[in-house]
Amino acid sequence: MDKKNNKPKAFWLLRIFGGKWQFLTIPLLSILFSLIAISIIVLLIGKNPLTTLTSLLQGSGWLPKATYAAHKNMFTDFTEFLDAMTPMLFASLAVIVAFKAGLFNIGVSGQMLLAGFMATIFIGYSSLPSALAWPLVILVGIVMGAIVGGFTGFLKYRFNINEVVTSIMLNYIIQYVVSFFINTRYVDAVSRQSRAINPAARLTIVNFEANDLRFRIPLCFVVAILAAFLIYLLFSKSRQGYEIKAVGLNPKAAKYAGISVGKNILLGMTLSGALAGLAGVTYYLGYYNTIQPNTLASMGFDSIAVALLGNSHPLGAIFSSTLIVTLTKGSTYMSSIVGVRQEIASLITGMILLFSACRAYIKYKVDLKLSTSQAKGSERGKV
Repeated sequence: MDKKNNKPKAFWLLRIFGGKWQFLTIPLLSILFSLIAISIIVLLIGKNPLTTLTSLLQGSGWLPKATYAAHKNMFTDFTEFLDAMTPMLFASLAVIVAFKAGLFNIGVSGQMLLAGFMATIFIGYSSLPSALAWPLVILVGIVMGAIVGGFTGFLKYRFNINEVVTSIMLNYIIQYVVSFFINTRYVDAVSRQSRAINPAARLTIVNFEANDLRFRIPLCFVVAILAAFLIYLLFSKSRQGYEIKAVGLNPKAAKYAGISVGKNILLGMTLSGALAGLAGVTYYLGYYNTIQPNTLASMGFDSIAVALLGNSHPLGAIFSSTLIVTLTKGSTYMSSIVGVRQEIASLITGMILLFSACRAYIKYKVDLKLSTSQAKGSERGKV
């Protein structure tokens, strides 16, 4: 009997949503449901959902606008989008690595700020050429983020201090200390922010000219994509990644299996902090070139949403960070063109997360349907 006849019509659909691509398909299903819900809300306030969503894509460089300023076009908007996405991807990877270790790194914003500040005062205010400044900025970011993350992991293992409490306290400490030094030593008298860094140390080439266009080149965007694949390989192909996941899932069982719980907690948080440090330098010395005192970057908290939307998967984070940055970058243009308030972008994000939170239920139903269809197919094959 032909095996194809044993498979229900929905078999391949169930395979897609229940197989190894589930980390991607379930978030996409969540996005679809949220867009339907948001479209209904936009209709209720008297606006066109299609126009609203189109303006979001135009504002982030995915679709062309009706008009552009001099030396700009869709490509220049898209390079700004990539520049904003780079630190977001690093930050979401930091959250994901902590999740894999069974930890919650809510201190990404503080780690970003300290890494950005230290790189600013040591490298950003120097006269080093770009060939030296760029790698040193990245190195300082990694080291400073790793120190803060590793310290949080050490307190967790050695004294069993909850990492959420430690991260929040360190966020406040870093924010106030950095603000003190900026306001007393490095403040710009006009902007009341830190003084702008030397352009040679900036990880984004701004106003690069080609074909009568001026656009940005985010130097670390490819590095961020590469980091996502390396993190994926770490947790899927390496023994060290397996040990970190084992500790995250069940520390007691991992200990009985001979895995060092303390080492892997420390390693997981250190790696998470290092990625947060990379987010910090690409944010404060890339997308921006100054630091606002008394403020933590909201990106550090948005990255938690990105990680959850990406199903805590390193490759899923690429797609989820693309979506969230599209919403945040496009919301300003959407507000000016359509007249829908920028907060609608946050509402879309919230709806997506709401449906993403139901992924466990969706996964259960899909797996149940898949197993049922396979059982029925086997029974028909025996007849």
